[in-house]
Amino acid sequence: MLPIFEDAVPDDPRPRESIEVGRQWIRGEVPMKVAHQSAFRANAAGRGRPDPVKFAALAAGQAVAVAHVAAHDLGAAAYAIRAVGASVSREDAASAQAQEREWQRSRLPDRVRELVLDDHRRRSALCWNVFDD
Repeated sequence: MLPIFEDAVPDDPRPRESIEVGRQWIRGEVPMKVAHQSAFRANAAGRGRPDPVKFAALAAGQAVAVAHVAAHDLGAAAYAIRAVGASVSREDAASAQAQEREWQRSRLPDRVRELVLDDHRRRSALCWNVFDD
């Protein structure tokens, strides 16, 4: 998802920086407030951009916003799926989204896989139905 943003806006580091802040928060190196503020910066990077670029920035913002609200976990994945779908032709969008969804799912740790897949089923409608198979 970052390459979609960075190919279009190579001089704007906010989404990549936000992902790094999220990693720092996971390691306990920054407080939640710093992660929360970083999420807003990543989201702002997408304003006024074409859909693929906007969705990529929002995916980064949602990923780091998990530090503030755990329910943002699906938002990051959903925006990444939307970014991929919006970056290809309309005819190829569904296939590209399915490939991204499967790529994400293939990386789920076994210990949380069923929990995440259940969350996909329960909350897909809130996320533009991008988790529907």
